Formats: sequence, structure tokens, C-alpha cells
Amino acid sequence: MEVVTLRATYSSAQTARDRTRSFWEEAVAAVYFPLELQFENGREFAGKLDTWSLGQVSVSRNVSDGLLYRRHARHLAAEREESFLITIPERNEIRFSQAGQEVRCRPGACLVERSHLPYEFSHRDPTSLWVLKIPNAQLKARVARPERLATLQFDVTGGVGALFVDMLRLSVERLDGRSEAAQSTAGWHLIDLLALTIGADDRVLGSQASSIRNAHLHRSEHFIRARLADARLSPQAVADHCGISLRYLHRLFEEEGTTVCDFIRTERLLACDAMLRDPLCRKSIAEIAYGMGFSDQAQFSRHYRARFGCTPREARAMSRFTVQ
Repeated sequence: MEVVTLRATYSSAQTARDRTRSFWEEAVAAVYFPLELQFENGREFAGKLDTWSLGQVSVSRNVSDGLLYRRHARHLAAEREESFLITIPERNEIRFSQAGQEVRCRPGACLVERSHLPYEFSHRDPTSLWVLKIPNAQLKARVARPERLATLQFDVTGGVGALFVDMLRLSVERLDGRSEAAQSTAGWHLIDLLALTIGADDRVLGSQASSIRNAHLHRSEHFIRARLADARLSPQAVADHCGISLRYLHRLFEEEGTTVCDFIRTERLLACDAMLRDPLCRKSIAEIAYGMGFSDQAQFSRHYRARFGCTPREARAMSRFTVQ
């Protein structure tokens, strides 16, 4: 079993005082992406940035004096894949503005930021932050249309939100000695907990970024994800639970470029894929398929191959080969 530790530390104490600012700019660009920095306190600045790799996901802890970060349109020219930053302040308030929305996020909440739109992020006082950086493709596999969430805040003081933050901290504290596959699995588990945090937060429905239409769509998606294991799950059951007509439900999903049935099937396939690639999952392929609402294993295999380009058996074999 190959064991790797992918960690880096950047500290202002590592460099000469006259290079502190340029050093910090380079560190931020390496961990996140290029940004313009404006320092609050003259020439004096102290900061430490630790970062850990969990497969496609990265976790960082940023402790620094007051700063203003700007993401300009010129920074986006060379960027290919969008990422989302999930920022969790531990100490003092942070301010964030993007796409005409300005928010202030205090400890006890997490904030969603998009990399592919200009923004400003700042804190006047010294602060410490946890930041989870997730590529768009990975987040989209667990959260439908994540771009809707930019500038929204989610409570992490209790319930699944607190569990998400606890696991984030523990994932990096106990990183040493894990195989690369185990680290990647930990990254996926963090995304799963983040998705649950988002799905369980009813304040999303009342936020300025959510219209009545988006509220109905969010309720429908949340109801579907909570009942993937029910083979009887149907568009009519979703419409009845959400208090809307079946016709309106179909229109909601058609406007998203899909159908209710396709959305249900895709979510089931994603859930099955996560279990197949989890080296700790001991369920058979049939148990996974039936447990996620598929009534026919052969049909499940066809849909899985069409979605992921390999059979369920091949996906499981690749996962187990990686951890040997």
C-alpha cells in the first residue's frame, strides 16, 4: 500500500521582512489561485498558511493579519476549471462580495465562493480561516447547480454542519499514514457532508438568491436525495410532497435541461458510484444497486456504463487495485 503525505506550509517567518508581501501573494496563488492583495497594516504583516491534499479536494488553514483579496477579470483568463471555496472563519468577521451581493460571515457559519467570477474578500482584523477548495465537477456530482450557492452562508454550529467542520479538522489531523486512495475517499466524504449541510439548511429557501421557483426546485431535489433508496420514488410522489402540480414539477426540471426521472436516476448512479469506489464498502454490486432503488441489476449496469464509461465491476476493481 502506497502511503503519501501531501502537505505544505507557508509562513511569513520563513522570509525576509522586505519580501513578506510578495511571499504571501505567491503562497496564496499556489494554494488557491492568483489574487491581488492589499495589506491593512503598513509594512508589517504576519501570516501562516497550511494546506493538505485530499485527492481532488484541498483543505487549508489560513491565519493572517488584516487583508483585502481581489479577484479580477484578468485573473480568470488563464483559468480552465472552476472551483468553489468553502470558507469557515474561526476568529473575527470576514466580508465577501461577488455578483452584486455583499455578505459578512462570522464564526459559526461557512460561506460559498466561486472562482470564476470577480470578487472581493477581506478582514480588517487578524483572523483564522478553514478553506475547502472543491473543483466544480466534484461539487456538481453531489450538489445540483452549485453556482446558485455563491455568497450564501450555512450554519455550522450544530447538526450535520458541525459534523462537517469536525470531520474537516480531523481529516487533516490524521492524514499521516493514510494511503492516497484513503485520502481521496476522505475528500469525497467531506463533499458529502457539505452537500448534506446545504440540503438541510432551510434558510437557502428564504435567501435573496432564491426565488419561489428555486425554492420549489430545492425542495424537490432535497426530497429526491433523501429517498433514493425507495424503489417507489416517482415524480408524482415528489410533486405531492412539495405541494405542487405534477405538470409544474416537470417544467421545473425541464428548465434545468433534464427530466425528473433522469435526475432521480443520475442521483442514484452517483450514490452507487461513491460506494463502488469506497475501499471500505463491503456490499456486493447487487446490494448497492438494489439499495439505491434500482430494480434490475442489468439495467443498472447499462446506465452506470453510459454515465461513467466503465462497468460497476471495473470501477470497483480499479478502486481496490489503488489501495493495495
